[in-house]
Amino acid sequence: MAVKRRKNDLNILEKLYIPEIAKGMALTLKNMFRPRVTMQYPEVKFDPPASYRGRPVLVEEPETGERCVACGLCSRVCPALAIEVQAAETDREKERYPEKFEINMIRCIFCGFCEEVCPEEAIVMSKDYELVYTNRQDAIYGKDKLLVPVEELQDRLDYLRNFK
Repeated sequence: MAVKRRKNDLNILEKLYIPEIAKGMALTLKNMFRPRVTMQYPEVKFDPPASYRGRPVLVEEPETGERCVACGLCSRVCPALAIEVQAAETDREKERYPEKFEINMIRCIFCGFCEEVCPEEAIVMSKDYELVYTNRQDAIYGKDKLLVPVEELQDRLDYLRNFK
């Protein structure tokens, strides 16, 4: 059974915290001589791994168009209430499609719940991390900004299939 040491039990060096200061200085010296990992950002871009959760996007198939069937699960599971989906009927093979699909990127917290709950793998987290807005209206992404060809998202889709 471990017994707590009381302040009276400490020797003079421990009362002055000298061993702890020495440990901190040793850690600082060790890190001073490590290789630098700073990237020169605008010139050198970060290439995120497949597990990176960037901005959410909709997957677009080359022959059928968007994968989304407007089930609305993504908007229901979103803790920030950032996703809005309005369904419309169609007479194609797919019965429904999203007439309106918007994500408010100011509200989005990049949690990935929308991606996990989607039964069609229609919404995935991309590798995009450069998000800049000049006003609030620019931060509301409609289908025109969200649709991305499936070829660009293939590594993320493969990652999801392996780890779901």
